[in-house]
Amino acid sequence: MRKITLGVLVILVFACKPEKKEVPRPASPFEQIKIAHAKGFSIEKNDSGITTIQITSPWPNSEIAYTYALIPKDILAYTTLNRDAYDAIVTTPVERIIVTSTTHIPALEALGVMDKLVGFPTTDYISSKTARKQIDEGKVKELGNNEEINTEMTLALNPDVVVGFGISNQNKAYETLQRSNIPVVYNGDWTEETPLGKAEWIKFFAPFFGKEAKADSVFKEIEKSYKSAKILAQKASVRPTVLTGGLYKDVWYVAGGNSWMARFLEDAQTNYLWADTEDTGSLSLSMESVLSKAQNAEFWLNPSRITSYDELKEANRHYLQFAAYENRSIYSNTITQGDTGGLIYYELAPQRPDLVLKDLIHIFHPELLPDHKLFFFKPLE
Repeated sequence: MRKITLGVLVILVFACKPEKKEVPRPASPFEQIKIAHAKGFSIEKNDSGITTIQITSPWPNSEIAYTYALIPKDILAYTTLNRDAYDAIVTTPVERIIVTSTTHIPALEALGVMDKLVGFPTTDYISSKTARKQIDEGKVKELGNNEEINTEMTLALNPDVVVGFGISNQNKAYETLQRSNIPVVYNGDWTEETPLGKAEWIKFFAPFFGKEAKADSVFKEIEKSYKSAKILAQKASVRPTVLTGGLYKDVWYVAGGNSWMARFLEDAQTNYLWADTEDTGSLSLSMESVLSKAQNAEFWLNPSRITSYDELKEANRHYLQFAAYENRSIYSNTITQGDTGGLIYYELAPQRPDLVLKDLIHIFHPELLPDHKLFFFKPLE
Protein backbone atom coordinates (compact mmCIF):
# COMPACT_ATOMS: atom_id res chain seq x y z
CA MET A 1 0.00 0.00 0.00
CA ARG A 2 2.98 2.31 0.61
CA LYS A 3 3.86 2.26 -3.06
CA ILE A 4 0.27 2.85 -4.17
CA THR A 5 -0.02 5.76 -1.73
CA LEU A 6 3.14 7.30 -3.13
CA GLY A 7 1.77 6.88 -6.64
CA VAL A 8 -1.43 8.71 -5.71
CA LEU A 9 0.52 11.53 -4.09
CA VAL A 10 2.77 11.88 -7.11
CA ILE A 11 -0.29 12.26 -9.33
CA LEU A 12 -2.19 14.64 -7.09
CA VAL A 13 0.56 16.84 -5.63
CA PHE A 14 2.05 19.55 -7.78
CA ALA A 15 5.19 21.43 -7.09
CA CYS A 16 5.94 25.11 -6.64
CA LYS A 17 6.72 26.80 -9.92
CA PRO A 18 10.12 28.53 -10.08
CA GLU A 19 10.82 31.11 -12.71
CA LYS A 20 11.65 29.75 -16.11
CA LYS A 21 15.21 30.25 -17.19
CA GLU A 22 16.68 30.71 -20.60
CA VAL A 23 17.88 27.43 -22.07
CA PRO A 24 21.26 27.55 -23.83
CA ARG A 25 21.94 25.66 -27.02
CA PRO A 26 25.19 23.97 -27.97
CA ALA A 27 27.40 25.63 -30.54
CA SER A 28 26.14 25.22 -34.11
CA PRO A 29 26.01 23.23 -36.22
CA PHE A 30 24.04 20.74 -34.17
CA GLU A 31 21.98 17.62 -34.74
CA GLN A 32 18.50 17.40 -33.24
CA ILE A 33 17.89 13.82 -32.13
CA LYS A 34 14.47 12.64 -33.29
CA ILE A 35 11.95 12.26 -30.47
CA ALA A 36 8.64 11.15 -31.97
CA HIS A 37 6.32 10.61 -29.01
CA ALA A 38 7.82 11.89 -25.74
CA LYS A 39 7.05 15.50 -24.85
CA GLY A 40 9.22 16.02 -21.78
CA PHE A 41 12.76 16.10 -23.18
CA SER A 42 14.88 16.93 -26.20
CA ILE A 43 18.44 16.06 -27.23
CA GLU A 44 20.92 17.93 -29.39
CA LYS A 45 24.46 17.02 -30.35
CA ASN A 46 26.93 19.50 -31.81
CA ASP A 47 29.77 18.83 -34.24
CA SER A 48 32.35 18.56 -31.46
CA GLY A 49 30.47 15.69 -29.83
CA ILE A 50 28.90 17.57 -26.91
CA THR A 51 25.32 16.48 -26.21
CA THR A 52 22.75 18.78 -24.63
CA ILE A 53 19.68 17.29 -22.95
CA GLN A 54 16.79 19.56 -22.02
CA ILE A 55 14.16 18.34 -19.56
CA THR A 56 10.97 20.39 -19.89
CA SER A 57 8.72 18.21 -17.74
CA PRO A 58 10.56 16.94 -14.65
CA TRP A 59 7.21 16.79 -12.80
CA PRO A 60 3.59 17.71 -13.63
CA ASN A 61 2.94 21.41 -14.35
CA SER A 62 6.59 22.32 -13.92
CA GLU A 63 7.50 25.73 -15.29
CA ILE A 64 11.22 25.19 -14.98
CA ALA A 65 13.43 23.54 -17.59
CA TYR A 66 16.68 21.74 -16.80
CA THR A 67 19.58 21.65 -19.23
CA TYR A 68 22.47 19.21 -19.03
CA ALA A 69 25.70 19.02 -21.01
CA LEU A 70 27.31 15.64 -21.72
CA ILE A 71 30.98 15.87 -22.65
CA PRO A 72 32.97 12.88 -23.95
CA LYS A 73 36.03 12.22 -21.79
CA ASP A 74 38.35 12.29 -24.79
CA ILE A 75 37.57 15.96 -25.51
CA LEU A 76 37.14 17.12 -21.91
CA ALA A 77 40.67 18.52 -21.58
CA TYR A 78 40.22 21.03 -24.41
CA THR A 79 36.51 21.81 -24.00
CA THR A 80 35.37 25.10 -22.50
CA LEU A 81 31.78 25.59 -21.38
CA ASN A 82 30.00 28.24 -19.37
CA ARG A 83 29.14 26.06 -16.38
CA ASP A 84 26.57 28.58 -15.15
CA ALA A 85 24.55 27.91 -18.29
CA TYR A 86 23.92 24.26 -17.35
CA ASP A 87 22.27 22.56 -14.42
CA ALA A 88 24.80 19.73 -14.59
CA ILE A 89 27.78 18.72 -16.69
CA VAL A 90 28.44 15.00 -17.06
CA THR A 91 31.47 13.32 -18.60
CA THR A 92 30.72 10.33 -20.79
CA PRO A 93 30.62 7.43 -21.16
CA VAL A 94 29.32 7.04 -17.61
CA GLU A 95 30.95 4.20 -15.67
CA ARG A 96 29.09 4.53 -12.36
CA ILE A 97 25.43 5.55 -12.20
CA ILE A 98 22.78 5.82 -9.49
CA VAL A 99 19.12 5.86 -10.52
CA THR A 100 16.15 6.50 -8.24
CA SER A 101 13.03 5.04 -9.89
CA THR A 102 12.28 1.46 -10.90
CA THR A 103 11.18 2.83 -14.28
CA HIS A 104 14.86 3.60 -14.96
CA ILE A 105 15.95 -0.02 -14.55
CA PRO A 106 14.52 -1.50 -17.80
CA ALA A 107 16.25 1.17 -19.89
CA LEU A 108 19.63 0.31 -18.39
CA GLU A 109 18.96 -3.37 -18.96
CA ALA A 110 17.83 -2.89 -22.57
CA LEU A 111 20.94 -0.81 -23.32
CA GLY A 112 23.20 -3.48 -21.83
CA VAL A 113 24.66 -1.17 -19.16
CA MET A 114 23.18 -2.65 -16.00
CA ASP A 115 26.72 -3.32 -14.76
CA LYS A 116 27.17 0.47 -14.44
CA LEU A 117 24.48 0.69 -11.72
CA VAL A 118 26.05 1.10 -8.28
CA GLY A 119 23.22 2.31 -6.04
CA PHE A 120 19.45 2.59 -5.71
CA PRO A 121 16.99 3.77 -3.00
CA THR A 122 14.80 0.93 -1.65
CA THR A 123 16.26 -1.91 -3.68
CA ASP A 124 13.42 -4.29 -2.69
CA TYR A 125 11.25 -2.48 -5.23
CA ILE A 126 13.47 -3.72 -8.08
CA SER A 127 12.22 -6.85 -9.86
CA SER A 128 14.64 -7.18 -12.79
CA LYS A 129 16.45 -10.54 -12.54
CA THR A 130 19.67 -8.98 -13.80
CA ALA A 131 19.53 -6.14 -11.28
CA ARG A 132 18.57 -8.46 -8.42
CA LYS A 133 21.65 -10.60 -9.12
CA GLN A 134 23.85 -7.53 -8.86
CA ILE A 135 22.11 -6.49 -5.64
CA ASP A 136 22.58 -9.96 -4.15
CA GLU A 137 26.27 -9.84 -5.09
CA GLY A 138 26.66 -6.47 -3.33
CA LYS A 139 27.34 -4.58 -6.55
CA VAL A 140 24.29 -2.31 -6.12
CA LYS A 141 24.05 -0.63 -2.73
CA GLU A 142 20.87 0.19 -0.80
CA LEU A 143 20.56 3.97 -0.39
CA GLY A 144 17.47 4.36 1.82
CA ASN A 145 14.54 6.10 0.15
CA ASN A 146 14.37 8.67 -2.60
CA GLU A 147 13.08 11.47 -0.36
CA GLU A 148 15.93 11.02 2.12
CA ILE A 149 18.62 9.29 0.10
CA ASN A 150 21.69 8.37 2.15
CA THR A 151 24.07 11.08 0.98
CA GLU A 152 27.12 9.75 2.83
CA MET A 153 26.84 6.37 1.15
CA THR A 154 26.05 7.99 -2.19
CA LEU A 155 29.18 10.13 -1.98
CA ALA A 156 31.24 7.07 -1.01
CA LEU A 157 30.06 5.31 -4.18
CA ASN A 158 31.48 8.23 -6.20
CA PRO A 159 28.92 8.06 -9.04
CA ASP A 160 29.50 9.86 -12.31
CA VAL A 161 25.83 10.90 -12.26
CA VAL A 162 22.68 10.51 -10.17
CA VAL A 163 19.44 10.31 -12.16
CA GLY A 164 16.84 11.90 -9.91
CA PHE A 165 13.09 11.60 -9.59
CA GLY A 166 10.90 14.11 -7.78
CA ILE A 167 7.63 15.98 -7.51
CA SER A 168 9.44 19.32 -7.09
CA ASN A 169 12.95 20.75 -7.03
CA GLN A 170 12.99 20.69 -3.23
CA ASN A 171 15.22 17.75 -2.35
CA LYS A 172 17.87 18.46 0.28
CA ALA A 173 19.72 15.25 -0.47
CA TYR A 174 20.13 16.20 -4.12
CA GLU A 175 21.31 19.66 -3.09
CA THR A 176 23.96 18.09 -0.85
CA LEU A 177 25.19 15.91 -3.69
CA GLN A 178 25.36 18.85 -6.08
CA ARG A 179 27.39 20.87 -3.58
CA SER A 180 29.80 17.91 -3.50
CA ASN A 181 30.18 18.09 -7.30
CA ILE A 182 28.07 15.01 -8.01
CA PRO A 183 25.93 15.76 -11.12
CA VAL A 184 22.21 15.25 -10.51
CA VAL A 185 19.91 15.10 -13.54
CA TYR A 186 16.13 14.84 -13.41
CA ASN A 187 14.24 12.22 -15.37
CA GLY A 188 10.55 12.94 -16.06
CA ASP A 189 9.49 9.74 -17.81
CA TRP A 190 6.55 9.32 -15.42
CA THR A 191 4.94 12.60 -16.57
CA GLU A 192 4.35 11.34 -20.12
CA GLU A 193 0.70 10.71 -20.93
CA THR A 194 1.03 8.26 -23.82
CA PRO A 195 2.35 4.68 -23.83
CA LEU A 196 4.96 5.27 -26.52
CA GLY A 197 5.89 8.60 -24.95
CA LYS A 198 7.02 6.87 -21.77
CA ALA A 199 8.86 4.14 -23.67
CA GLU A 200 10.82 6.67 -25.71
CA TRP A 201 12.67 7.85 -22.59
CA ILE A 202 15.18 5.08 -23.26
CA LYS A 203 16.68 7.68 -25.60
CA PHE A 204 17.28 9.93 -22.57
CA PHE A 205 19.63 7.36 -21.03
CA ALA A 206 21.46 6.46 -24.25
CA PRO A 207 23.85 9.48 -24.56
CA PHE A 208 25.24 8.88 -21.06
CA PHE A 209 26.71 5.62 -22.35
CA GLY A 210 27.19 6.29 -26.05
CA LYS A 211 24.32 3.91 -26.83
CA GLU A 212 22.20 6.12 -29.08
CA ALA A 213 22.02 3.59 -31.92
CA LYS A 214 21.05 0.81 -29.52
CA ALA A 215 18.29 2.92 -27.96
CA ASP A 216 16.90 3.84 -31.36
CA SER A 217 16.83 0.18 -32.40
CA VAL A 218 15.17 -0.98 -29.16
CA PHE A 219 12.52 1.72 -29.32
CA LYS A 220 11.72 1.10 -32.99
CA GLU A 221 10.96 -2.55 -32.21
CA ILE A 222 8.69 -1.57 -29.30
CA GLU A 223 6.96 1.08 -31.42
CA LYS A 224 6.41 -1.40 -34.26
CA SER A 225 5.00 -4.02 -31.89
CA TYR A 226 2.67 -1.51 -30.23
CA LYS A 227 1.35 -0.09 -33.48
CA SER A 228 0.73 -3.58 -34.87
CA ALA A 229 -1.26 -4.52 -31.77
CA LYS A 230 -3.24 -1.29 -31.99
CA ILE A 231 -4.17 -2.03 -35.61
CA LEU A 232 -5.17 -5.56 -34.65
CA ALA A 233 -7.46 -4.24 -31.91
CA GLN A 234 -9.37 -2.20 -34.48
CA LYS A 235 -10.76 -5.46 -35.85
CA ALA A 236 -12.79 -5.93 -32.66
CA SER A 237 -16.53 -6.11 -33.24
CA VAL A 238 -17.49 -4.77 -29.79
CA ARG A 239 -16.14 -2.22 -27.31
CA PRO A 240 -16.76 -3.53 -23.77
CA THR A 241 -17.33 -1.12 -20.90
CA VAL A 242 -14.49 -0.81 -18.40
CA LEU A 243 -14.13 0.39 -14.80
CA THR A 244 -10.73 1.09 -13.16
CA GLY A 245 -9.38 1.51 -9.66
CA GLY A 246 -10.77 0.98 -6.20
CA LEU A 247 -11.27 2.50 -2.78
CA TYR A 248 -8.53 3.93 -0.64
CA LYS A 249 -9.73 5.47 2.63
CA ASP A 250 -13.28 5.93 1.28
CA VAL A 251 -12.08 7.60 -1.93
CA TRP A 252 -12.27 5.72 -5.24
CA TYR A 253 -9.46 6.64 -7.62
CA VAL A 254 -10.17 6.02 -11.31
CA ALA A 255 -7.89 6.80 -14.22
CA GLY A 256 -8.56 10.19 -15.82
CA GLY A 257 -9.64 10.39 -19.45
CA ASN A 258 -6.27 11.69 -20.64
CA SER A 259 -4.17 9.42 -18.45
CA TRP A 260 -1.67 6.80 -19.51
CA MET A 261 -4.12 4.00 -18.64
CA ALA A 262 -6.96 5.64 -20.53
CA ARG A 263 -4.78 5.74 -23.66
CA PHE A 264 -4.21 2.00 -23.37
CA LEU A 265 -7.94 1.40 -23.01
CA GLU A 266 -8.66 3.55 -26.05
CA ASP A 267 -6.09 1.71 -28.16
CA ALA A 268 -7.50 -1.63 -26.94
CA GLN A 269 -10.91 -0.64 -28.34
CA THR A 270 -12.91 -0.39 -25.12
CA ASN A 271 -15.58 1.95 -23.84
CA TYR A 272 -13.82 3.41 -20.83
CA LEU A 273 -16.48 5.01 -18.67
CA TRP A 274 -14.42 8.08 -17.75
CA ALA A 275 -12.86 8.61 -21.18
CA ASP A 276 -14.61 11.97 -21.57
CA THR A 277 -12.80 13.54 -18.59
CA GLU A 278 -9.73 15.71 -19.15
CA ASP A 279 -7.64 14.60 -16.19
CA THR A 280 -4.16 13.22 -16.91
CA GLY A 281 -3.88 11.59 -13.50
CA SER A 282 -6.56 10.12 -11.25
CA LEU A 283 -10.09 11.24 -10.47
CA SER A 284 -11.18 11.16 -6.81
CA LEU A 285 -14.73 9.84 -6.57
CA SER A 286 -17.17 8.49 -4.03
CA MET A 287 -18.33 4.89 -3.95
CA GLU A 288 -21.85 6.07 -4.71
CA SER A 289 -20.88 7.92 -7.88
CA VAL A 290 -18.79 5.00 -9.16
CA LEU A 291 -21.54 2.50 -8.42
CA SER A 292 -24.08 4.67 -10.22
CA LYS A 293 -21.94 4.93 -13.34
CA ALA A 294 -20.16 1.59 -13.48
CA GLN A 295 -22.31 -0.99 -11.72
CA ASN A 296 -22.89 -2.80 -15.02
CA ALA A 297 -19.37 -2.40 -16.41
CA GLU A 298 -18.30 -5.57 -18.17
CA PHE A 299 -14.70 -5.43 -16.95
CA TRP A 300 -12.94 -4.00 -13.91
CA LEU A 301 -9.19 -3.35 -13.79
CA ASN A 302 -6.91 -2.84 -10.78
CA PRO A 303 -9.10 -2.82 -7.64
CA SER A 304 -6.32 -1.32 -5.47
CA ARG A 305 -3.91 -4.04 -4.26
CA ILE A 306 -6.63 -6.68 -3.95
CA THR A 307 -5.69 -10.00 -5.53
CA SER A 308 -8.69 -12.31 -4.94
CA TYR A 309 -12.48 -12.26 -4.96
CA ASP A 310 -12.57 -13.33 -1.30
CA GLU A 311 -10.34 -10.40 -0.39
CA LEU A 312 -12.53 -8.08 -2.44
CA LYS A 313 -15.61 -9.32 -0.61
CA GLU A 314 -13.97 -8.72 2.76
CA ALA A 315 -12.70 -5.26 1.80
CA ASN A 316 -16.10 -3.71 1.14
CA ARG A 317 -19.53 -5.28 0.77
CA HIS A 318 -20.50 -2.73 -1.89
CA TYR A 319 -17.99 -4.30 -4.27
CA LEU A 320 -20.36 -7.25 -4.60
CA GLN A 321 -22.90 -5.03 -6.37
CA PHE A 322 -20.74 -4.68 -9.48
CA ALA A 323 -21.48 -6.92 -12.44
CA ALA A 324 -17.76 -7.50 -12.95
CA TYR A 325 -17.63 -9.12 -9.51
CA GLU A 326 -20.59 -11.35 -10.28
CA ASN A 327 -19.19 -12.27 -13.70
CA ARG A 328 -15.63 -12.80 -12.46
CA SER A 329 -14.21 -10.34 -14.98
CA ILE A 330 -11.79 -8.43 -12.74
CA TYR A 331 -8.07 -8.20 -13.55
CA SER A 332 -5.17 -6.65 -11.68
CA ASN A 333 -1.65 -5.51 -12.59
CA THR A 334 -0.43 -5.84 -8.97
CA ILE A 335 -0.60 -9.64 -8.73
CA THR A 336 2.62 -10.17 -10.71
CA GLN A 337 5.49 -9.34 -8.37
CA GLY A 338 9.25 -9.68 -8.28
CA ASP A 339 11.20 -11.87 -5.89
CA THR A 340 11.24 -9.18 -3.19
CA GLY A 341 7.68 -7.92 -3.65
CA GLY A 342 8.28 -5.22 -6.24
CA LEU A 343 5.43 -4.64 -8.68
CA ILE A 344 6.67 -5.63 -12.11
CA TYR A 345 4.04 -3.53 -13.87
CA TYR A 346 5.29 -0.26 -12.38
CA GLU A 347 8.87 -1.13 -13.30
CA LEU A 348 8.62 -2.63 -16.77
CA ALA A 349 5.30 -1.52 -18.28
CA PRO A 350 6.49 2.01 -19.16
CA GLN A 351 9.31 0.43 -21.19
CA ARG A 352 7.12 -2.28 -22.74
CA PRO A 353 3.72 -0.74 -23.55
CA ASP A 354 3.32 -3.26 -26.37
CA LEU A 355 3.04 -6.06 -23.81
CA VAL A 356 0.48 -4.04 -21.83
CA LEU A 357 -1.66 -3.49 -24.93
CA LYS A 358 -1.47 -7.15 -25.93
CA ASP A 359 -2.58 -8.14 -22.42
CA LEU A 360 -5.59 -5.86 -22.70
CA ILE A 361 -6.51 -7.05 -26.18
CA HIS A 362 -6.39 -10.64 -24.97
CA ILE A 363 -8.64 -9.76 -22.01
CA PHE A 364 -11.20 -7.69 -23.91
CA HIS A 365 -11.03 -9.38 -27.32
CA PRO A 366 -9.61 -12.89 -26.77
CA GLU A 367 -10.50 -13.96 -30.29
CA LEU A 368 -7.90 -11.51 -31.67
CA LEU A 369 -4.97 -12.83 -29.61
CA PRO A 370 -6.05 -16.30 -28.51
CA ASP A 371 -2.53 -17.60 -27.86
CA HIS A 372 -1.24 -14.62 -25.91
CA LYS A 373 -0.09 -15.38 -22.37
CA LEU A 374 -0.95 -12.60 -19.91
CA PHE A 375 2.20 -10.86 -18.72
CA PHE A 376 1.23 -7.90 -16.51
CA PHE A 377 -2.49 -8.33 -15.91
CA LYS A 378 -3.82 -11.42 -14.16
CA PRO A 379 -7.39 -12.39 -13.22
CA LEU A 380 -8.27 -12.17 -9.54
CA GLU A 381 -7.98 -15.51 -7.81
